Amino acid sequence: MIPSPTARWTAGWLLAAAWALSFPLFSALAPHRLWGWCAAAGYLAAAAATALGRRRAALAAALLGAVAVPLLYLVLTGQGQSEVGVIERSGRRLLETGRFYANRPAGVEEYTPYLPGTALLGIPRALLGGGSGEDGSWVVRLLGDARLWCAAALFGGMRAGRRLLGTAPSPLLPLLVASPVVALPLAVSGVDLPLAGLCCLALAAAASGRPTAAGAALAAACALKWTALPAVAVVLALLAARRGGRAAGRCALVTLLGTAALVVPSLLLQPAELWRQVFAFPTGRAEVATPASSPLPGHLLAEAGPWGWYLAAGLLVLGGLGVALSLLVRPPRTVVAAADRLALGLTLAFLLAPASRFGYLALPLLLVAWARSAAPAGPAASRVVARSGARRTAPAR
Repeated sequence: MIPSPTARWTAGWLLAAAWALSFPLFSALAPHRLWGWCAAAGYLAAAAATALGRRRAALAAALLGAVAVPLLYLVLTGQGQSEVGVIERSGRRLLETGRFYANRPAGVEEYTPYLPGTALLGIPRALLGGGSGEDGSWVVRLLGDARLWCAAALFGGMRAGRRLLGTAPSPLLPLLVASPVVALPLAVSGVDLPLAGLCCLALAAAASGRPTAAGAALAAACALKWTALPAVAVVLALLAARRGGRAAGRCALVTLLGTAALVVPSLLLQPAELWRQVFAFPTGRAEVATPASSPLPGHLLAEAGPWGWYLAAGLLVLGGLGVALSLLVRPPRTVVAAADRLALGLTLAFLLAPASRFGYLALPLLLVAWARSAAPAGPAASRVVARSGARRTAPAR
């Protein structure tokens, strides 16, 4: 017997509540524990409302408990994961010194394991005044908090992607925001959300036949974190399959030039620090050990000794080559297929990386869910294909 939609939705909210309750029980991070209590209450209320046939009330309860309450409380009290402070300090350092990285960082809190584009998300706090944490008025803490700007980048990228694909607003988007996949990182950290939004935008631009826009989105993503590199390969394969090599080449050129404009200044000013903090530190090869750890295969291998680290790195390379080969043999032709391939590549990377966290897996899950909510269907799909075909056959000017 197939459960009714009401029963399935109720069960889904109950599973989300159980997942949220695991954080107060097992997490050592105070922001995670707070989010878990708030989110569990919201999801349980959503389950009750769904059982009573109140779908809209259920969604409102989930958004309130999993997003609004914990996010506002953590922002206004200056709490969050260390990444929030890292982004805000990098923005202040960029404005004050013109440099993105601290020289010879002595402790883990001084490392900035991101590329220079993330400093833009920390500039609002520097412009509004006040340091990170509880410094400044509530207005400064609210409007300057990096999490809100990270969320704006995510929602802006997803919305712009839907517009490029020609799809109408979907009720699945609020559900996606209310889910633990988005709600947890939005409340406690936010650092991976801009990357997700830009990847969504790049995939949509490629699927709708806009190589320049896709290249610009990829350049912005590559200036945030080097984990955006798999998205470059997938977007180029999607463009080549749909519009040919010239479109893919144009996208690659825009990506290269845009990334260089955003990253090369820091590379020239601080080459040693960029290498130490962006590549050596996250992979466990810096003087200071990265706090990123979890019982994932790559981390377990790296913990076994030097040979384990090299084995994990080798498996990571092999996984990347396998995904690259799949792009050559069977390139994706739709936004859903491209998102699935990118999610596969990122999942392999996060599982096999010498230092990783379970939270990183939220990015591929978000990409898969967004693509299915944004993919055009019926007449909308026909319009996207028609526009793409028209551009492909239009004479060059």
